[in-house]
Amino acid sequence: MHRNENINRIRLIRLLLKILPLVPRAFSIFKHVNKALKIKNEDKLSIGGVLEENAIKFGHKNAMLFEDRIYTHRQFNAIVNQYANYFLSAGLGRGQVVILYLENGPEMLFLVAALAKLGAIASLINANQKGEALVHSIHLDPGSHFVVDETLLPRFKEIKDKIRTTIPNKFYWLENTGRNACPRGYIDLQKEVANHQQHNPFTTRSIVTEERFANIFTSGTTGLPKAAIQTHRKWMQLYYWFGKVNMNLCSHDVIYVPIPFFHSNALMIAWASAAASGAALAIRRKYSTTGFWKDIKKFQATAFIYIGEICRYLLNSPVSEEEKQHKVRKIVGNGLRPGIWKDFKKRFGINTVIEFYGAAEGNIAFTNTFNMDNTVGWTPARYAIVKYDVKEGRPTISRQGFFERVKVGEAGLLLSHVNSNTPLLGYVKGEDTEKKVFRNVFEKGDIWFNTGDLIRDIGYRHVQFVDRLGDTFRWKGENVSTTEVEKIVNRVQGVLLSTVYGVKIPGTDGRAGMVAIQTACQWSEGDLGKFLVALREELPTYAIPVFVRFCKTFETTATQKIKKTSLKEEAYNINCLKDEIFILLPRTGSYVRLDKTIYRGINNHQYEF
Repeated sequence: MHRNENINRIRLIRLLLKILPLVPRAFSIFKHVNKALKIKNEDKLSIGGVLEENAIKFGHKNAMLFEDRIYTHRQFNAIVNQYANYFLSAGLGRGQVVILYLENGPEMLFLVAALAKLGAIASLINANQKGEALVHSIHLDPGSHFVVDETLLPRFKEIKDKIRTTIPNKFYWLENTGRNACPRGYIDLQKEVANHQQHNPFTTRSIVTEERFANIFTSGTTGLPKAAIQTHRKWMQLYYWFGKVNMNLCSHDVIYVPIPFFHSNALMIAWASAAASGAALAIRRKYSTTGFWKDIKKFQATAFIYIGEICRYLLNSPVSEEEKQHKVRKIVGNGLRPGIWKDFKKRFGINTVIEFYGAAEGNIAFTNTFNMDNTVGWTPARYAIVKYDVKEGRPTISRQGFFERVKVGEAGLLLSHVNSNTPLLGYVKGEDTEKKVFRNVFEKGDIWFNTGDLIRDIGYRHVQFVDRLGDTFRWKGENVSTTEVEKIVNRVQGVLLSTVYGVKIPGTDGRAGMVAIQTACQWSEGDLGKFLVALREELPTYAIPVFVRFCKTFETTATQKIKKTSLKEEAYNINCLKDEIFILLPRTGSYVRLDKTIYRGINNHQYEF
């Protein structure tokens, strides 16, 4: 007990030392937190309104940098208006859904912003999706307008005939490489837009904060992707919370965004942070470790947004001259692990890490406002961390029939309270949202959002992320649904039964996919090759299992569900397993047998997963 008291005193002193420099900003922080919490559904605050104000206030200052293109705030708003006025003339109206299947680029934000000004909804399909998952995502919130870019068109054509709709569709094409002409049956959107007026559409003024402007697709906890609702209110709250309180950028700042805008980190955090101060967004089509610091130098970036994998890739990369010549002083993101936190800050000379925790479908965000090490920070929202029985897969229930809170220092399941200040937007499909809700948690009638994540309470309303629960694991910055991968695996000829789970690889973030399978007969190298081909046809790269384990039998529950606990614990430890295990090593095109040499190499960080 005495030791714990000393630890808490040290934490309190450190927290106070972090807070003291913020005292001069205390009034501003309180003011903007209060504004964020007091935004009402009927308020006429919107993304379009912010962009129009910025076009006046920061007109000639940079708003977006991409490759060799530069857009000022005035130019950015003018182009957005051309898209908005075109769609207005095409009859697109409030509440209508437009499917955007695009790689990263300025056009993504032009379209999202234009549709937001009309009260329409941009359905931001993950560019990694293909096949059945792509069709499913489109059908979750069907629209009659589709915008597909040149690069992704071949993949879209494969599923185009499977799209169900009750009204005629319009298919738009966006050039992004210049290698192809607009195909027959598609409208060249950029060509059409160029002929339209640049004035602000009259619709912007009537948008209220409760209106939805986008769908962001997430794996949720099980099954196929789910469409998480994003409203103007949520974006505006993040505008204040990240833009005014946490990042606190200036109009001469540049925030580098190496991740795609169909992810909430880029769309909701980076964009809102830049817009709140008139800062510029510097964006890249696809992430590159070798190009990262070159871009930082080229764009003169003073901040960047990250996911944990990016930090690990950068830390594992060879030292470069560019990494010593940057102007970055502040970064924001999630997934920077305690094991590399201080090394990352020291090597790259970064003073401030605004680590945060949140979910696209959720109603809570923790943020490291006070720049403490190894924490996702705090939140002004009401939350609870409750005891969770990992083996049983459910929260612990007290004798009184309610959930039990953990003590300081302990880990448990994070729940966030659902109320008028922190409403749960959830998913487009209401039944999916209901699956994420607990009722009667601490008293009759209360409602709490189940984040599905284990969090450690470290005191003073600060927490640390521990792990994900349920049937989803995170790899390469993406959520991987085990049930969806199992569905694809079970279709492969020769597979009798399979189960998918995530396993930890030393020196990596998240968990790598591992599939344990039963087969009708022993497989050859050719069978494994066909297996990998089948997976690549249906799954994005990050969802393809890194490990394949061949099992003769599975341990099952009374209801014949495969027990994963022992499989997860055994992972790929060939020193205690008799089963054959194969591995898909980085930058290789086939599974190879896992032997002791490769096993030692994995544990010694010789492979860059």
